[in-house]
Amino acid sequence: MLNKPQLARIRAYQTPSDAMAAWQVFSTFGLYLFTITAMYAATDISVWLTLALSIPAAGLIVRIFMLQHDCGHNALFRSARFNWFAGGACSLVTLTPFAYWRRLHARHHGMWNNLDKRGIPADFYSDCLTLAEYRALGPARRWLYRTTHHPLLIHMVLPSVIFMVLYRLPFDTPRSCRREHLSVYLLNFSLVAVFTTLVLAFELSDVLLVHLPSIALAATIGIWLFSVQHRFEEAQ
Repeated sequence: MLNKPQLARIRAYQTPSDAMAAWQVFSTFGLYLFTITAMYAATDISVWLTLALSIPAAGLIVRIFMLQHDCGHNALFRSARFNWFAGGACSLVTLTPFAYWRRLHARHHGMWNNLDKRGIPADFYSDCLTLAEYRALGPARRWLYRTTHHPLLIHMVLPSVIFMVLYRLPFDTPRSCRREHLSVYLLNFSLVAVFTTLVLAFELSDVLLVHLPSIALAATIGIWLFSVQHRFEEAQ
């Protein structure tokens, strides 16, 4: 809980600045496109140079996801329409369907820190047992919990699966949420069109070399940040 002096310091940032938001969007996307272009050019020079450039590319993808997050809260631009447009553009880079993720994230804010509302599959990374609950488990269930929450699994394996595979399906979303379902299918169609064009323009091996490592690294970094923020005291 923030105290009064802290609230006073952040009050100036409560109202979105369209000029600043536009600069953040265009500068971040510009740097990302420049880095991706450099990576394609580097494929003719060195695989290792291309892989080295995937590190700043991953950082920019994480940054674009942050912009998408703010759009999901209608907090980046003053206009809700601009937030939806920018959030949809971000989804092409983050592989995260905007309307679908926005609904899941709103639910996360509604249940976070409420022990009676745990157990939602889509909120796995902020969901955990209390110490008393863990101690009450039998040996087999303790082993299962430790295994499914092992850092190598949840921070190295699952992030790429979530962003590349699970976000291609509107799981954990009722059929009545048509807009959220549509956002998943429209993004899938757009990604097929974009990557088909890239494969036709370049070799498949080059497309995989340029995009796969940066997306996987960005997913790992993003999930790690999310997990640390929600599971450790003093994390902001």
